[in-house]
Amino acid sequence: MDAKKFKDAQKRFDDVERLYPYSQWATQAQMMGAYAAYQDLRYDEAVLALDRFIELHPSNEKIDYVLYLKALCYYEQLSDVTRDQAMTKQALDAFSALIARYPDSPYAKEAKLKRDLTLDHLAGKEMEIGRYYLTRGEYNAAINRFIKVIRDYQTTTHTPEALHRLVEAYISLGLVDQAIKVAAVLGHNFPGSKWYQDSFDLLDPAAREKLQENRGFFDRTIESLLKPS
Repeated sequence: MDAKKFKDAQKRFDDVERLYPYSQWATQAQMMGAYAAYQDLRYDEAVLALDRFIELHPSNEKIDYVLYLKALCYYEQLSDVTRDQAMTKQALDAFSALIARYPDSPYAKEAKLKRDLTLDHLAGKEMEIGRYYLTRGEYNAAINRFIKVIRDYQTTTHTPEALHRLVEAYISLGLVDQAIKVAAVLGHNFPGSKWYQDSFDLLDPAAREKLQENRGFFDRTIESLLKPS
C-alpha cells in the first residue's frame, strides 16, 4: 500500500481474509482491501467491498468511516452538470445516511460540506435545464425547474438566480402580479444580489411602483412561492 501498488495490496488483504477468516486481522483486511481499490480509482470494486463490509459488520467501531469512504467513491465521480446526475444523487444519499446515523462522527462535518456541494451540483443541473426551456419559450417547463430549485435546493448558491428566472418567465407569460410577488421575495431574501437588480429592471414602471408601494403587503418568504395559488 505504501508503495502505491494498490492492486497487489488489495490481493494481499483479500488473502488475509481468505486464509485466516477467524483472525483478528480479517475484518481490518476487508476494510483495507476496499480502501486499496478506492486509492486505485476502481470505485465500483470499492463500493462492492464496502457494501459487503457494512452487511457483515454493521456495528463495527469504524462503520462511520466505511460509510464515509463509500460516499467518497461516488463523490469522486461527480460529473459535469451537463451530464446525467445519477452519481451525484448516490453521493448525496450516502453522505446523508452517514450524517443521519452518526451525527457526532468525526467524518460528519466533512460529509456535511460535501453534501452541500452535491446539492449545489444537482441544483446547477436543474438550472441548466430551466434556462434551456426558457430560451426556447417553453415557460411552464422552465418554471417547474426553477420552482424545484427553490423548493429542494434553496440553501444552494443557485436560489437567487432561480428566483430571477421565475420573474423572467412570469413576465414572458404576462403574469405580472406573480412576477412582482417573486421579485419581492428575491429582494427581501437577497437584497444585495445582482439578480434582484436584474429582476427590478425587467419590470415596467407601473410594476416597479407596485412592488415598492406594497413591499409590506407581500409574504416574502421563499416558502410562500411554493403554496398552491
